[in-house]
Amino acid sequence: VNSFFSRWLADLEADQVEGRVPFVVPNVLGQDALNSAGWADVATIIPWNMYLVYGDRQILEQQYNSMKSYVESIRTVAKNDLWNSGFHFGDWLFYRPDDDNDGRAAVTDKYLIAQCFYSHSAQLLVNAAEVLGYKDDVAEYRQLVAKTREAFLKEYMTPNGRLVSGTQTAYVLALNFDMLPENLRAQAAVRLADNIKSYGTHLTTGFLGTPYLCHVLTRFGYTDLAFQLLLQEGYPSWLYPVKNGATTIWERWDGQKPDGSFQTPGMNSFNHYAYGAIGDWMYRVMTGIDTHPDGVGYKHNIIKPHIGGGFTLASAKLETYYGMLASEWKTEGKMLYMNIEIPANTVSTVYIPADNPELISEGGVPISMKKEIVVVGKEEGYVILKLGSGKYSFKR
Repeated sequence: VNSFFSRWLADLEADQVEGRVPFVVPNVLGQDALNSAGWADVATIIPWNMYLVYGDRQILEQQYNSMKSYVESIRTVAKNDLWNSGFHFGDWLFYRPDDDNDGRAAVTDKYLIAQCFYSHSAQLLVNAAEVLGYKDDVAEYRQLVAKTREAFLKEYMTPNGRLVSGTQTAYVLALNFDMLPENLRAQAAVRLADNIKSYGTHLTTGFLGTPYLCHVLTRFGYTDLAFQLLLQEGYPSWLYPVKNGATTIWERWDGQKPDGSFQTPGMNSFNHYAYGAIGDWMYRVMTGIDTHPDGVGYKHNIIKPHIGGGFTLASAKLETYYGMLASEWKTEGKMLYMNIEIPANTVSTVYIPADNPELISEGGVPISMKKEIVVVGKEEGYVILKLGSGKYSFKR
């Protein structure tokens, strides 16, 4: 999508109004439809991710003024480093029972959400400034990131680490964007996991919480719970629409309700991307193909598969600018097989699910006897290898 987004980002910048970003681009909604948190942050999120995926710093050069003016458009209205004003869609289409008499609707404070995205966009601006060598901006916006996080803690967190909104989305965003100090992150992850379990192992997130939900669970050691969410068939879940005949991603978790009726026809798309963001987790975590910031464009890539959920086979392929990058794993009883393809002129850090390098062979030969395979360390549940380009068949 490099060509498309490079062109579209130019349209985005052309439609910015004093840095503020429209709800849609091109802006057909008018001059007041601007700067909703999570939507407007496309101005920073897409350029940075494009750089990671394609390795072209030109996209950062092209969009840097757009990124900076967007962050500044928030800073001009922020009070004590808090973005707590203006209209926001919030965690759009979050779980909301029809007859909510016990407070189970997963309502997340919109300004809490806005603060998370404000801080995240400031951090992405720091990242871009570092790549481009803008040292003064790096120093200035690092300070802004610190201030936005400090303001978040004062406004939205109790001394014991509870957030003012106890929702999955609140904890997901706070954890994903590093809004909490390190010593409070583990307990926040426990609160998130407990919340999911309190809903009968169902997600309750909307458009802004859903993309990061399973990534946060994996990051904090709850990959098994992420798999349970992936495979949940009851409403709300990813498989609930599938069980109701869906062949595309719905806009709403309950586009077709459990009683067979339909949501309002005024807004009930049956072909909408947002909740399809789980695909990102399946590529990056389940099959393990991921970017590495010190080798953008997959020049240095990561393959770190996570096995679970009762799956016995998972595979993915990605056509990078260097060639095919592929990861496949298969289990047969206690045996694990991994087939990997690494493009020319790239290097891969590969995580093999194993406790001991001596248990791993490649092409039928113990990896200790293969000079082209370098064991660089171990991590809980993994042996870490450094590999050059080529095709590999591992067995454990």
